Amino acid sequence: MQKTEWFNRKFPVIDDNGILPSIIERLSGSPARIEEITRNLQPALLTLKLKDKWTIKEEIGHLSDLEPLWLGRLHDLVNKEVELRVTDLTNQKTHTANHDATDLELLLQRFREQRQLFVNKLLSLNDEQLLHSSLHPRLRTPMRIIDLAYFVAEHDDHHLASVREILTADL
Repeated sequence: MQKTEWFNRKFPVIDDNGILPSIIERLSGSPARIEEITRNLQPALLTLKLKDKWTIKEEIGHLSDLEPLWLGRLHDLVNKEVELRVTDLTNQKTHTANHDATDLELLLQRFREQRQLFVNKLLSLNDEQLLHSSLHPRLRTPMRIIDLAYFVAEHDDHHLASVREILTADL
């Protein structure tokens, strides 16, 4: 099954803020899901590079690398910025971080700790804060907090699916 490239994805506008608790639950579960997937993997598999794609450790490191962006965009929405902050679409931080040289447990811990900050901030919001929208810089569409949360959850799943692709590849 061919996975759609991330930059080719389209994201629906979500009208019902009542779905946000379920999305937050999904976001809070991402660290446990990646921990479960990587439990008991051989070290060589964690750094296996297929077709010039990221390794499992790089996929996990990338999730952590983007947590400050998600938190920053959440801050932008709460502060009613017109446009959400931009990101480096080349993912230079992930490419230069040398995640493969980092212990798996440390990568997992970083992601869990950083994600908890994002989830805690989402849980602290009030209904009024959920109403404002800001323009997403790449998609050029308005996003509210629920749309950002959904976007992040989809991003998590995109990279978890990439890890599964490595695990199921014919070697």
